Amino acid sequence: MKSIIYEQLINMQDAEYREFQSRLVPTVSLERMIGVRVPSLRALARKMKKEGIDESFLRELPHEYYDENNLHAFLISEINDFDRCITEIERFLPHVDNWATCDGLRPKCFAKNKEKLLPLIDGWIASVHPYTVRFGEEMLMLHFLDGEDFKEEYLLRCARIISDEYYVNMMTAWFFATALALQYESAVKYIEQRRLPPFVHGMSIRKACESFRITEEHKAYLKTLRL
Repeated sequence: MKSIIYEQLINMQDAEYREFQSRLVPTVSLERMIGVRVPSLRALARKMKKEGIDESFLRELPHEYYDENNLHAFLISEINDFDRCITEIERFLPHVDNWATCDGLRPKCFAKNKEKLLPLIDGWIASVHPYTVRFGEEMLMLHFLDGEDFKEEYLLRCARIISDEYYVNMMTAWFFATALALQYESAVKYIEQRRLPPFVHGMSIRKACESFRITEEHKAYLKTLRL
């Protein structure tokens, strides 16, 4: 199976895109990139699922190529059964070595299983593996910042994350910028009280000020809170 999928990926290779991706994802060497565009990978994932060959590929960890890992993430994202999806995520997360693969892992079944999802997020955020932490933060951001699902305690969970990892800190900043857009009154306290690490504080303000979801009045105020 591995060789068959590899051949299909090679046939979809885009050399210019490979160079472009290499600059965007510096934690992965160029030698480990094939250069397959995301729409092509998603189409392949749908085809594999339709033909029933997705499960055999999911068992083939670790993968050698970045594109294989992205394909793996897209296949997991299509699993409808929550428990099986979690099993595959737990197997896969230790092998995630870059922000793009991490952010491509967005299981559709999570939206209908939030009660079961929340305690798992706590475990991911507590991980020593940076991209597991990033994944946990992103799931909290995507599923628990809006509407009735939001609780102020979720902000504290991410504010407590102290990391030397750039891609963890960038996700924390993204989380708080999103919180400023969706839950401004609660989130702005963390900026006013300087409860975030300096880099996260500054990047949260920057991302918030770049957002079209935040009012100009709020942006002007946030700029006064820069360190």
